[in-house]
Amino acid sequence: MSHLRERTSQYREPQKVKKLGYYSYFRELESEQDTEVMYQGRKILMFGSNSYLGLTSDPRVKEACKKAIDKYGSGCGGSRFLNGTLDLHVELEHRLASFLDKEAVLAYSTGFQVNIGVIPCLTGAGDFIILDRNDHASIIEGSRLSQAKTLYFKHNDMQSLERKLANCPINAFKLIVVDGVFSMEGNIAKLDQIVELAKEYNASVMSDCAHGVGVLGPNGKGTAAHFGVNDEVDLIGGTFSKSFAALGGFIASDQDTINYLKHHSRSFIFSASMTPASAAAVIESINILESDPSVLDNLWDNTRYAKDAFDAVGFDTGESETPIIPIYIRNFEKTFMFSTRLMEEGIFVNTVVPPAVSPTDTLIRFSLMSTHTKSQIDYAVDKMVQIAQELHIPLEEKVKVAS
Repeated sequence: MSHLRERTSQYREPQKVKKLGYYSYFRELESEQDTEVMYQGRKILMFGSNSYLGLTSDPRVKEACKKAIDKYGSGCGGSRFLNGTLDLHVELEHRLASFLDKEAVLAYSTGFQVNIGVIPCLTGAGDFIILDRNDHASIIEGSRLSQAKTLYFKHNDMQSLERKLANCPINAFKLIVVDGVFSMEGNIAKLDQIVELAKEYNASVMSDCAHGVGVLGPNGKGTAAHFGVNDEVDLIGGTFSKSFAALGGFIASDQDTINYLKHHSRSFIFSASMTPASAAAVIESINILESDPSVLDNLWDNTRYAKDAFDAVGFDTGESETPIIPIYIRNFEKTFMFSTRLMEEGIFVNTVVPPAVSPTDTLIRFSLMSTHTKSQIDYAVDKMVQIAQELHIPLEEKVKVAS
């Protein structure tokens, strides 16, 4: 056996879970991403999607994609740096900069590439990167690529952040990087307080707003806009794969910073351009957000309705403040069992276990879309209560659950 096989063949965890019948990853869908999807020939409710605004199946977005393919083809045949920049990419960057109230935007091929391209590009030896313990994996990978020293503060704990800042040399370059909305917990970074600490300790701030843009703030402008600190947040990053119904990523900042990244960020320079269809989808999604307030209003109406329903029956939803609602199971095997049983009942949710969360925080990630109906939410909550009782998952005793 080769050294490679010796190393990889020892990993058998997925096979163990599959043998138990609880494996809940790589499930093959047979339709577009909507509130109902086709799985193994039957319709099931989708409560595991990041398409918060429901625009992946919106006829306006699909038509914009078709027109872009007709005009530009399916791909660009190269990187933005060389032959792969279209006028469509430039239009997208200008539109998004205006939408986010920033001077300039640079569009990457994925959101992951934003963090592994921006963080190490702007930091180096002698600098400090300061991360929330619950930051997304792409932020952590970006910090690993840098020669800067990485420090971690306790999740959303401003006293812990201040201690880390105080231990850094006052004149050293310090970059605080946080998720605008934390993707598993559904709570919001305290950007207003982070900005104040950054001013006091001469630090810069980057918010990865992958789950915030299109969700929080006026017209869905994101977490910085939600707190009114757009000008104080130096870098706003994110992805197009969630509210913007496409694939790609972005970083928004001042003109000088974007110019520097455009000519130094390796994951931007050495990656192929985002596809024309994706760029067109993002532009149309911005058009919809700016012209149709009901899309965002419906998302928050559904979020409040679902959160109230889960709280009423006694599920532990942690500190969620957004359309991401964690249902904490806090038991590895029962988390898989819960997800599997829900799928049998026609409900798709996401199973979240280590390393995405700590072993004591395993959860079911339940996420809302603007296009969900109240009856769909009611059905899901009722089935989740039933399955929780089957699996002896405790609900809060203050509520008596009807049989």
